[in-house]
Amino acid sequence: MFKFLPGKFRGVVSYVMIFFSTLFLCFPLYFFALIRLVGPAGIESWCNKRIMHVADFWIDCNNFIIDLFQSLEITVTGLDDLSLDNWYLVLCNHQSWTDILILQRVFNRRIPFLKFFIKQQLIYVPFIGIAWWALDFPIMKRYSREFLLRHPELKGKDLETTRRSCERFKHSPVSVLNFLEGTRFTPEKKAKQASAYQHLLTPKGGGAAMVIDSLGDRMERVLDVTIFYPDGVPGFFDFFCGKTSKIIFHVEQLPIPDLYSATTRISMRSWINEIWTDKDKRLQALR
Repeated sequence: MFKFLPGKFRGVVSYVMIFFSTLFLCFPLYFFALIRLVGPAGIESWCNKRIMHVADFWIDCNNFIIDLFQSLEITVTGLDDLSLDNWYLVLCNHQSWTDILILQRVFNRRIPFLKFFIKQQLIYVPFIGIAWWALDFPIMKRYSREFLLRHPELKGKDLETTRRSCERFKHSPVSVLNFLEGTRFTPEKKAKQASAYQHLLTPKGGGAAMVIDSLGDRMERVLDVTIFYPDGVPGFFDFFCGKTSKIIFHVEQLPIPDLYSATTRISMRSWINEIWTDKDKRLQALR
């Protein structure tokens, strides 16, 4: 509708509209989360369903605002046989904060609401931090190498904290999103890591292994997502300015690996490296 407007103007207006819609929808999230916190145990499931309805509507609002100001052509493959009633582990390459918007857009109302790992410090972000808590996002408490050298007794506590967060996911279907690279890809980061991949950073498997260990008996499958931007990777504001018109979104559905069986023991590192090698080849082919 407003695609004829100048790009930066569209970007600013989109930002403002999404900010206020997010702010407005935080309050029903807080309300149901408060009832869940202080109410009887039997009401928790009802509150969680209401919270998820609010979250799905928030994504609908974001998509509506984006579509007002730009035209997106998203080529999607691999979404057959998905369900809102299953548990999923979603793995994805990470290039821009735009990735999260695209993941939410494509998967909304196809699989349970995406929840991704957040650093403990982000809980203190005004408004949105409490919303992440209300939505039961898994919290990752990370310690630097220098800190662990001074406090070796805390080694492994970060994953244990995250494991406890995942325990809540056993009660109702959920999709856990894990960016295995741990940060957004840039050529500078690739060079610093000496990554063996052309278009990806070195993956880290601790979070994914913990999710599989906690929820593997409930999970339906792994969704390995590859996102490619033919026009170049957009910055977050550039995306809202309409500088991205085409996106390729490919989903590879994989079985949950049996990492711990004595007869079919699979190395987590080998499993992830195989996924990442195939993803790197796919990105190279798309280029």
